[in-house]
Amino acid sequence: MRVRQLDRAAVNAPGCLANYQHGMHNWDNLSAQDRAEIRQRLEQMQGRRCAYCEGSLDVLGHHIEHFRRKHAAHFPQLTFVWANLYLSCDQQDSCGHYKDHGAGPYNVNDLVDPCVNNPDVFFRFRSDGTISVRSGLQGQEQHRAQETLRVFNLNPQFGRLRAMRRAALAGYIAMIDDAAGFTADELRELFSEELAQASCQPFSTAIRHVLTEP
Repeated sequence: MRVRQLDRAAVNAPGCLANYQHGMHNWDNLSAQDRAEIRQRLEQMQGRRCAYCEGSLDVLGHHIEHFRRKHAAHFPQLTFVWANLYLSCDQQDSCGHYKDHGAGPYNVNDLVDPCVNNPDVFFRFRSDGTISVRSGLQGQEQHRAQETLRVFNLNPQFGRLRAMRRAALAGYIAMIDDAAGFTADELRELFSEELAQASCQPFSTAIRHVLTEP
């Protein structure tokens, strides 16, 4: 799950969505031009990174994802609602596709929505590429964190995403080792530069956690 909270209010909603209404249209009625407009606005909000795993959309492919499923048995009335749309990577074993087709039953209200909630409250990225539930969470918050990792399949003990995160972190881990003799002020300056450079990169939250939460 992306831990940097997304700010939907900072992006104008695609005007084309006003041309479609539940009950009169379905998602297949969207024109190619309108789909492109929606993707462009979502990219403004997310960058070229999956809303859930933070992987590169250029590497992993992408699709427009409905956080609450548009299927007739779920939330078809939210098909054209801007607040329900994200860009997800196109991988079948995680994120949007896995949520809808691999996770089994779940209550969407138990999932952390990266625009509504602050995922940083729920998750901690580790240098080995895994994600853990934040210590100290209890009850419903702990359940939501665990269920979000399960439904999006973001934290398998061994797997593609873990390997990708480890690869993205490798250079930063080496940098921490090399900086063992630096003063606290020097480390803060060094890491602030690295964090600024990494902020628009895939897996930037994992990088931030490794550099700032030893």
